[in-house]
This record gives sequence, structure tokens and C-alpha cells, in this order.
Amino acid sequence: MNYRWDWGILLQDPYWGWIWSGLGLTLLMTLISWVIALTVGLTVGVARSVPSRALNALGSVYVEVFRNIPALAQLFFWYFVFPDIVPNALGVWLKRDLPDPEFMTAAVGIGLFMGARVAEQVRAGIGAVAIHLLPAALATGLRPLQAFRLVLLPLGLRAIIGPLTSEFLITVKMTSISLTIGVLELTGQSRHIENYTFHGLETFTVATAAYLVIGLTVTALMRSINRRVNGIPQREVDNGPI
Repeated sequence: MNYRWDWGILLQDPYWGWIWSGLGLTLLMTLISWVIALTVGLTVGVARSVPSRALNALGSVYVEVFRNIPALAQLFFWYFVFPDIVPNALGVWLKRDLPDPEFMTAAVGIGLFMGARVAEQVRAGIGAVAIHLLPAALATGLRPLQAFRLVLLPLGLRAIIGPLTSEFLITVKMTSISLTIGVLELTGQSRHIENYTFHGLETFTVATAAYLVIGLTVTALMRSINRRVNGIPQREVDNGPI
């Protein structure tokens, strides 16, 4: 292979600035999407766990719809189709007046998709502790809703810190699909730089390293939080999956 590597080109203006701009957009989109995913996931996960057929059904419909349609197809729907099927005033606002519509559409779309995954983690966590703790909580005189709010939900959330870490890392990686609707996040900027410099190998190597650093940093942070919250010895945390 006669490819000539030239790392110095990435330090030239404006390419280095483009990389940092893309990284910043990736982190910002991740945070916005994660807030949406947590909010939706907690709401739907709780709805699927409480003793209510109506709430269970609504939660199940949401999870099955969003979890079984590819994220990219959902993103295209929100960006290309949704503005044309809503009332005209809302559609015009989404297309023209919404600040940075591509970015916001991607952030919300990814958040809604990840919300279905988070909901399943929440339901699983609550279900795991309910088997053993619900009878004990009811035996102390708590009503079912009190037992759910005071015992099952807090302990269930503590039990899924590890799985939620994985979902957060998936959210980070999911932001890369936003380049398909024109968002210049980290992967999008890498493509942008490649088109200008024809040095895609260097650019995507840097982008890959950036994703790796983000993942390792988040994993280390969540291991520490998991250890503090659940009182797990450091050696057990390091050896076990998170």
C-alpha cells in the first residue's frame, strides 16, 4: 500500500478546529439525548412495572414500536416525514424556525429510541428486586404503591447502574448516524475533513481514538459510582461486568 500518512495536516487550520467542533457536538448531542432517554425510560419503565393494565399496555406499545424500528429509519422519519404530516404551522416551524433543526431532530430522535431501551432496563431492575422485596415490604404494612415508591424503585435503579452505563455508551455511538441528515458531529466532521484533504485514514483514526477515550472515561466513572452506591469492593467491580 502506497498511502502516505500525514498527521500534520490535521493540525492545520481549520481541520483541527473542525475535529474539536465535531467532538463538542457529539458530547452535547449525547447529553441531550441521554436526558430524553432517561426521562422517557424511567416513565415508561415504571408504567410497565406498576399494577395497571392500561399503563402496562401503553408502555409495551412504546417499547415495541421504538425498539423494533431501526434507529436510522426513525431518524429519517422524524426529519423528512414528520414535518409534512403535522399541521402546516408546526411543520414550517420544524423545518425553518427551529434552531439547528438537523441537530435537534437527531438529538430528540436518538433520545426517543434509547428511551425504549432504558425502559426495559428499568423494568428488569424493578422486577429483579420485586421478587424478593415486595412481599417483605407489604408485610411491614406498606401499601403496594408505597412499597413501589419507597423500596422497589430506588433499589431497582441501583441495580441497573451497570446496564445504564452500557446504554449511555450506545447513545454516544448512536450520535454518529446523525451525519446522514447533515449534522457535523465527530464522524460527520471526519468525513468533511476527508473530502477536503483526502487523508481519511488519519482523520478517522483520531475520531476512533476520541470515541475510545470517551468510552473508557465513562466506564471508569460509572465503575466508581457503582462501587460507592452499592458498596461493592473495588476488586469485584474490576472483575465483574458493568
